[in-house]
This record gives sequence, C-alpha cells and structure tokens, in this order.
Amino acid sequence: MMDFHCHLDLYPRAMEVYREAARRNKFTWLVTTSPKAFAATSRALEPLPSVLITPGLHPEIAHERAAELDLLLEQIAGVKAVGEVGLDGSPRFKARYEVQRKIFGAVVARCAELGGRTLSVHSRRAVRDVLAEFERHPNFGTAVMHWFSGSRSELKDAAAHGCWFSIGPAMFESANGRALAEAMPHDRVVPESDGPFAKVGGKSVLPWNASQVAEGLAPLWATTPDEAAEILARNGQALLYLMGQR
Repeated sequence: MMDFHCHLDLYPRAMEVYREAARRNKFTWLVTTSPKAFAATSRALEPLPSVLITPGLHPEIAHERAAELDLLLEQIAGVKAVGEVGLDGSPRFKARYEVQRKIFGAVVARCAELGGRTLSVHSRRAVRDVLAEFERHPNFGTAVMHWFSGSRSELKDAAAHGCWFSIGPAMFESANGRALAEAMPHDRVVPESDGPFAKVGGKSVLPWNASQVAEGLAPLWATTPDEAAEILARNGQALLYLMGQR
C-alpha cells in the first residue's frame, strides 16, 4: 500500500505509527506543517527508505509561521518534494489570505527556479488562485491536489493543468467527495490517509488504511476493488517516478 499524504509525526505515539507504516506500506509521504517541524521531525525519526519526509508550511498556520518562509525556501533546495503547502480561502482563514498567497507564491517560484518539485497542495476554496500560481511559474514541477474539494469546473481546470489528486477514505463520507472522486482522471489518482486529521467513524485514518480507497472508488469507477487497487498501484508507481523516488 502507498499513502501520498500523511501527518505521521502528529499521531499520538507517533514513533510506533511511523514504524508500523514503514512495515506495512511500500511508500508513505510524511508531509509537515512548518519548516521547523520538518527539521525537528527529520532529526527525531530514523530515516527509512519507504518514508519520504518533506518540508511545508500549512496555509492554516501561515500567518503564525510566516517568519519561517526563508527557512522553507532554503530547505526546498535539498529535497525533491514539498508539502504540505497551498491556500485556504475558507471563512476561518480568509483574513490571513494575503499572507498565505505571499508564502505559496514564493514556494512555487522557488520550485520553478530549482527546476521543479512535486508539491502536495491544499486548495480548500482557493483552487483558482492555486492554479494561477502554477500558471505564473509553469516550470514549478508537479502538483498533487490533496483532498480536492472544489467544483466540477475547478476539477476539470486542475486536470487540464496536469494536476494529480490524492484522496483518502474520508473523502467518500460525503456525496460531493464521491462525485469528485468519480470525475477525477483515473490515471492521476493516488491514495492518501491525511491522518491523524482525517477521520472515518470517529477514528483517525491510519497510513495503512489508505488501502480502503480502492474499495471506495470501485463502485464509482464501475470496476472491482482489486481492479481499482491495481490502477492506484500503477498510478503510485508513475508518480514516484516523477518524484524521483523510484
């Protein structure tokens, strides 16, 4: 199994979950929420070949960690992927939106300057602005839109921009999530958990629970769970190749 978006460092008993994810999963992408968190997590966790730890600056805390932007831009030079980054235009964070835009714009520009990176991107109520940054810096690399929740029109535009999509079991909890998953390009969808934040049945999704994505996709894609799992596995290998992980 593969998990292309997980906050492994933020689970209770994170070290145990980290080791179990490394044992069960072929690949787990550990996205961090700030440059200092990336530095601390990289020091605390034993490097393992099946776990990728990347620097990020989550838009929900961008205004609190804006002073770490220079550190993030420095860290990007030494990695092949970046996450979690992006924009959040929901009412709760709208007042800090311009700070988010400054940070995300700088990140995308830095990735383009360095020849391209793979980004795990948060785009809640901000898809148009996220895509606008990609247009401003067309050599930024590859975007993996994490838990995409935009409109069908925005999904179509993101796909036209070459975006990939990482979806988890929690996405199938809503009718809108299922409709978006059904409409995504089948060859650019990969599994994620988004644990410990994403929950199903009141419990945090674990990195190895990303295997449930195939079960959720099967009826939407008019296929069997095994066939959906094969598609996700092929997609995951293709994305790992783009990321320089394989």
